[in-house]
Amino acid sequence: MPTFITHMVVGASAATLIHPRSLPSRVRFYLLTLLCPILPDLDVIGFSFGIPYHHPFGHRGFFHSWFFALIIGIAAGILYLRKTQPTPKQIFRITAYFVAISSTHGLLDAMTDGGLGIALFSPFDNQRYFLPIRPIKVSPIGLSGFLSYRGAQVILSEMLWVWTPCLALAAGAVLIRRRKS
Repeated sequence: MPTFITHMVVGASAATLIHPRSLPSRVRFYLLTLLCPILPDLDVIGFSFGIPYHHPFGHRGFFHSWFFALIIGIAAGILYLRKTQPTPKQIFRITAYFVAISSTHGLLDAMTDGGLGIALFSPFDNQRYFLPIRPIKVSPIGLSGFLSYRGAQVILSEMLWVWTPCLALAAGAVLIRRRKS
């Protein structure tokens, strides 16, 4: 899996695609934007309860699926818009945004070079999948593994394959916005 930092980088760069001044609560928007892409990794708690990795509710199982991303996105949309009176178009846009950034988690994990794969279609299909291109080094689980030589290799891999494209996307969005102003 990519690190939680990388999942947050994806969310933060996606936030640049939406003009923040047009949003009713920027703080809530940014908090949800950073939280949605990392929520699926809370499934590692299952190890403490004896849920094995390969179980449908094990790590990279149901909670990494697109169905769960849909649930996260709808919940985030409701949380974000709860104090407003949004139009149907606003409801759709913000919910689609949160679903999209939540969906990136499983896709990024499916691009790693380790593990059992991702149950992208769970609960309908619990088979684990990888994408054909897997350039991202899989992150160790736990702080000690992360703070090692292997952890440094993972961060460098993520910087190359995820952070750089995300920062380019964010910079492009900012430049386009400035040209229009």
